[in-house]
Amino acid sequence: MSDTVLSAQGLVMRFGGIVATHDVTLDLRRGARHALIGPNGAGKTTLINLLTGVLTPTAGRIVLEGEDITGTAPHRRVARGLVRTFQINQLFDAMTPLETLALVVSQQRGLTRQWWRALGSDRGVVERAGQLLEQFRLAEVALQPTRELAYGKRRLLEIAIALACEPRVLLLDEPVAGVPAGEREELLQTVAALPADVSVLLIEHDMDLVFSFADRMTVLVNGAVLTEGTPEAIAGDPRVKAVYLGEGATHG
Repeated sequence: MSDTVLSAQGLVMRFGGIVATHDVTLDLRRGARHALIGPNGAGKTTLINLLTGVLTPTAGRIVLEGEDITGTAPHRRVARGLVRTFQINQLFDAMTPLETLALVVSQQRGLTRQWWRALGSDRGVVERAGQLLEQFRLAEVALQPTRELAYGKRRLLEIAIALACEPRVLLLDEPVAGVPAGEREELLQTVAALPADVSVLLIEHDMDLVFSFADRMTVLVNGAVLTEGTPEAIAGDPRVKAVYLGEGATHG
């Protein structure tokens, strides 16, 4: 079995005369904690949209666990274990966290048409939803409408939904974006505790999170890969400091 679970190979994305990604190659290893960083406009979101099927590349291909998925629809990629979260929170405001997670778990188990009954009658659905509520520190707000939750809790729920989809590859798109300082620690600890068998690609501007989480990093600049390496190598790279981290940046 290959050690690479997700591979972007020579991805090019053109929008008319604009090249948003230029020959981007990135390999995500099994169980990885891999961060994708770069300044605004570097092409990070475009790359994620290519990986998840929102966009079809102009050139190049995407391989998931040995299978070419370049032309595969987004929902089929999810079914194959490639799941993302979003920069902008996307939740069912009128539903509670318990109802939301029960719906997703039921869908995973082929019970979507009867999820409202499964919530009370299918022990497996209830147990899995309960596990996710505990894991993501949502048990105390399980019965509150989502619209009433603090923003940090909403982000936790979004990651819980992604994990309920039983991903093998999880793309975390700026999980702490917009989260107030007082709510960040809980989110950071939960991200750090994600299951080891899920390979994670993290897109994030918060360098404290990036350097505490990642075991490998890829730096995008102007749609192309500037460099890739360990966090230590990236922190010490003068090119990265010049274009992104800032000359005075230090991270351990």
